[in-house]
Amino acid sequence: MSDDFVQVYEYHQYCPPGAQRVIASGFSPWIGEMDESTVFKYPLNPGGDRTRLELEHQILEIVGPHPRIIGLKRLSEAGLYLERTANGTLYSYLTDRTKSPPSIQQRLAWCREATEAVAHVHSKRVIHCDIQPTNLLLDENLHLKLSDFQGNVISEEGQVILEGGSAEPCRFFRPRPDPFDADFRTDLFALGCTIYFIMMGHCVFH
Repeated sequence: MSDDFVQVYEYHQYCPPGAQRVIASGFSPWIGEMDESTVFKYPLNPGGDRTRLELEHQILEIVGPHPRIIGLKRLSEAGLYLERTANGTLYSYLTDRTKSPPSIQQRLAWCREATEAVAHVHSKRVIHCDIQPTNLLLDENLHLKLSDFQGNVISEEGQVILEGGSAEPCRFFRPRPDPFDADFRTDLFALGCTIYFIMMGHCVFH
C-alpha cells in the first residue's frame, strides 16, 4: 500500500461585514457583493492569507485604468474592492441557453475588446497568465473587461520583478517544458483559444 496521502482542506462560506452575499469563489478568495457597483474579494478563512489579493492590487495599480480592464477601487485590511459588472462572465453569457445567441457582429466586437485588453496589459509589461472566458466580464452594455490578475510583471531587461505564477487551465495552456515559465506568448496562445471560444461557442481543445 502506498504511503502517499491526500490532505483535505475544508472551507466554510462566510460574508464579512458589508457584504450582502457570496457571488463566486476564485482560486484563493471568496467574492462578495457589496452593492450594484462593487464586489469584494476576501480570504477563504476569516483573517486568512491576503498574499494573492495584495499581488492583484499591485498588478492592477501597474496596469492602471482602462475601459477593457476591471476597475480597481481599493485594498483594505479585509480584502480587495473591485468594480462589479452587471452581466457576469463571458463564459456564462455564451453558455446560457436561455439567451439568444449573440450576433456575429457582437462576437467580433468581443474578440476586438479582448485583444485590446491584452494589448494594454502587455504594454505595461504585465503577463496576465490566465486569459480565458471566465476571466472576461461583461458590463451593462456588454463590453468586455479583463479581470483576475495573478500573473507576472516583467522588467525591460526581461526579468520577473513581481511573480504571481502561471495559472491558465489546460484548455488555454500553451505547451512548454516548465508550466510555470510564462511569457507574453502564454497570453497570446490563451487569447487565441478564447477568440475561438467566442466565435464558435466551445473550446478548441477538449
